[in-house]
Amino acid sequence: MRSFDFTPYRRSTIGFDRLFDLLENNARTTTSENYPPFNLERVAEDRYRITLAVAGFKRGEVEITAQQNLLVVSGRKADQTDAQKSAVLHLGIANRSFERRFELADFIVVESADLADGLLTIDLRREVPDAMKPRRVAIGETTAQPVIANDAVKDDDAAHAA
Repeated sequence: MRSFDFTPYRRSTIGFDRLFDLLENNARTTTSENYPPFNLERVAEDRYRITLAVAGFKRGEVEITAQQNLLVVSGRKADQTDAQKSAVLHLGIANRSFERRFELADFIVVESADLADGLLTIDLRREVPDAMKPRRVAIGETTAQPVIANDAVKDDDAAHAA
């Protein structure tokens, strides 16, 4: 296992603490668990897709939970009744429960999810609020006006009108 030291970057950057913590945690907790296998795709500039191979799972046995900056996909097989159980001669299709966690960047939202042909597809989209998008500011232009001064002028105008 390779260890990363982000100390030089932490000294010269501001606001990237969460990113460095994620990278360090990921390097520390990397496990050999590869079930279920998955693909990550960039479909367009602001669109992504996660595809998980969940053969043998039904819609009701898979749960997707989206929280702030975290997507959790879990699967729990329903217990079989005695009538459904049979003598399995070879078990090649995994039926064990699973939980996959995906750390999401800011403003990534789950757009849709679908389960077909043993593949769970989750579409994601980056949705940056208008307030966070870059905007051009003209030189010499005031973008913020004092609220108190405007309210005081309006109150004076209202008093003089009465």
